[in-house]
Amino acid sequence: MDIVLPKKRGEETDRKISGVTNMVIVGANGSGKSRFGEEIEKRYRENTFRVSALKTVMPIEELGEIKENSISGEYNRYFGENKNFAFRTEFEQLFALLIREEMQNLIDYKNALSLGEDAKLKPSTLDKTQLMWEKIFPHHKIVRSNGRLEIISDSSTGNYNAMKMSHGEKVVLYLIAASLIARPNSIIIVDEPEMHLHPSMTSSLWNDIESKRPDCCFIYLTHDLNFAVSRSGKRIWVKSFDADTHSFDYEFIENSDSLPEEIYLELLGGRKPVLFVEGDNTSSIDNRLYPLVFTDYTVKPLGGCSKVIEVTRAFSEMKNFHMLESRGIVDRDRRTSHEVEYLRSKNIFVPNVAEVENLMLIEPVVRSVARCTGNNEEQVFQTVKQGVIKFFKSSIEEQALIHTRHRIRNGIEFRIDTKATSIDEFAYHIEHLTDEIDSRFTYNKLVDKFNRFVREENYPAILKFFNQKSMITKSRVVTLCGFSTPEQYINYVLFILRRGGEEADKIRQGIKECFNLDAPVKIKPRKKR
Repeated sequence: MDIVLPKKRGEETDRKISGVTNMVIVGANGSGKSRFGEEIEKRYRENTFRVSALKTVMPIEELGEIKENSISGEYNRYFGENKNFAFRTEFEQLFALLIREEMQNLIDYKNALSLGEDAKLKPSTLDKTQLMWEKIFPHHKIVRSNGRLEIISDSSTGNYNAMKMSHGEKVVLYLIAASLIARPNSIIIVDEPEMHLHPSMTSSLWNDIESKRPDCCFIYLTHDLNFAVSRSGKRIWVKSFDADTHSFDYEFIENSDSLPEEIYLELLGGRKPVLFVEGDNTSSIDNRLYPLVFTDYTVKPLGGCSKVIEVTRAFSEMKNFHMLESRGIVDRDRRTSHEVEYLRSKNIFVPNVAEVENLMLIEPVVRSVARCTGNNEEQVFQTVKQGVIKFFKSSIEEQALIHTRHRIRNGIEFRIDTKATSIDEFAYHIEHLTDEIDSRFTYNKLVDKFNRFVREENYPAILKFFNQKSMITKSRVVTLCGFSTPEQYINYVLFILRRGGEEADKIRQGIKECFNLDAPVKIKPRKKR
């Protein structure tokens, strides 16, 4: 199918794209993507068919002018003169259309039999909708009973009227049936195809719908980037709409070999600079904490630190196209100062604590939580400080060994990068690779350093080197502030940040200072041995 797109800012003529089967219009809220869809609808008025989950609840009188190729248009075609069928929503109109077609099929079948014809009962739109709907809800069945449609559920003792389905069940039935009744070769414009749907079902639902309407072109308007990357066809990023020139700033989104498409699309949907962090999308502290601290950024969790480093670098390389600043944050873990400065030079920042959990124990955070929970902040902080120092003292040899392993491994990896020109030269290099590595010296040096931290009660230094997930518990900060679990304590820190105010500002500033964001990046050259 050929489609002429709305006017692009700075261009005199409209763009025409050929061979379109599907199209995804991606844009942030307020960017103009819905208006972009409306412009296409105006160009192909009689050939477009709009579908929106909102119409399952939106009163019909608010939907504006009715055109023939629409649910309301089809409804008026059959019931427009019958005042007894004045339904409130498009969903109810659609339901009436399904029942009407079902009855007409049965009447046609009965008439054909009465005439002695070799008739077959053809599948109705309701039959097709039912099969697809029951694939999405396998524990529910649609049945015809007592002159109406009813739902049988595995978890229910009795049937219930289909009109009393949950909102999610109604939305799925509406999206399927509406797409099926669109006229042949329609351009089906779907506004927010993911609305009111569980993410696990969205992609498979639209795959099924598309397969039943291969004659139609689907145009999706969405800001759900997980859904966007699940669709084939053209993808367009709508950045903004200019009302004065009635034109759009938009770009075609092409695949990129250097950046995962899902990440690429997701970040194009935002207006803020990007901050890539470790952790997952839901449970990790990184993803819950950093959006509340670095409020000027769109925070995207990527899993492991290697992925953060890889994607931050790739996204920075594409800055000339997307014009977005990007940074990354990874845990310090056991990185040396040289490794940290190198990462900083690549826009990847490392806190002055070993891991994100340790940020919950820095002095500004502990004192703010103590004040907010009505406790003596000085007493709480000093007790927490002594608890962490005592725990670190008991773990010095273990921590020194962990840090030694990391440094020796990195040293070997660095030395193995030789420019040997023959196998003999390379073999000699490998055989003598560890000649200059003294693991015991490194270990003893670390033990001495860690013991000095304890003697000097250097609390910030201990948080910088101490990797231990149970430290929040061992510090006693949880019980001292009146909580039962570390998770309750962490959630309270997040609550303070969300609530805002003076205490939130103090926590936010304390955490930001752990990143030395205002400090210049200095990298000392590393000598090869």
